[in-house]
Amino acid sequence: MTSSVPPPLKRLGQHFLIDPNILRKIMAAARLQQNETVLEIGPGRGALTRQLCAVAKHVIAIEIDPKLHAYLADELSEYRNLDLRLGDALNYDYGLLPAGTVVVANLPYYVSTPVLVRLLEARAWFARMIVMLQTEVARRLVAKPGTGDYGRLSVLAQYAADVSLQFHVSPSCFRPRPKVGSSVVSLVTRREPVVPVRDEAMFHRVVRACFAHRRKMISNSLRDEGWLPESIAAALVRAAIEPTRRAETCTIVEFAALAAALES
Repeated sequence: MTSSVPPPLKRLGQHFLIDPNILRKIMAAARLQQNETVLEIGPGRGALTRQLCAVAKHVIAIEIDPKLHAYLADELSEYRNLDLRLGDALNYDYGLLPAGTVVVANLPYYVSTPVLVRLLEARAWFARMIVMLQTEVARRLVAKPGTGDYGRLSVLAQYAADVSLQFHVSPSCFRPRPKVGSSVVSLVTRREPVVPVRDEAMFHRVVRACFAHRRKMISNSLRDEGWLPESIAAALVRAAIEPTRRAETCTIVEFAALAAALES
């Protein structure tokens, strides 16, 4: 066994989970079956990884830190169902995973949002995702229109998955202690999106444009992102959206209608 544990790297936002009760709660939320494949992003020192390997058929763990990767390769060598990979979750090809993979991960704080966006884009490969992230991000994931937390991430997540907040986690459950609270969220991917969208890239583009200037009216936000005023006006009429509305008041259905109107 390795005698020394690699120290946490601040630049990678490493905060290692040490509370066994939280580990049990994560496993309960994951509802893993013995025949399932699990993807863990950022296994850290392996506390959650051990739990996953004890239940799942196959565990793929992606670690970006070479020292931690080497440490884990030694510490977890007894688990024959563990595939430990050195890599970056932001660049990983999720298309290599078997369909129906379950994501269970304590996402690194500094990249939790972009990693989650990538997972949502690759949702066809995932049955569900149980992820721990900052509480402020978790609140955005489950936020409803008209609330302060509602934004681009809310729309993208709820378009692609049934999202639910599972529980909160105190900073005292980690070493080193983070300065922010954490929460565990479940995202059960939808076989079909919550609303039909013909061009998903256009839908994402419209949502991103509308929330790029969230204090502005939608008509002005779209103009600032390159659409012509006459095209915006016509599309808003077709989508039955008042031009004075702001993005935070619009539903997923309305964003889909606006994207479709801007296509034509």
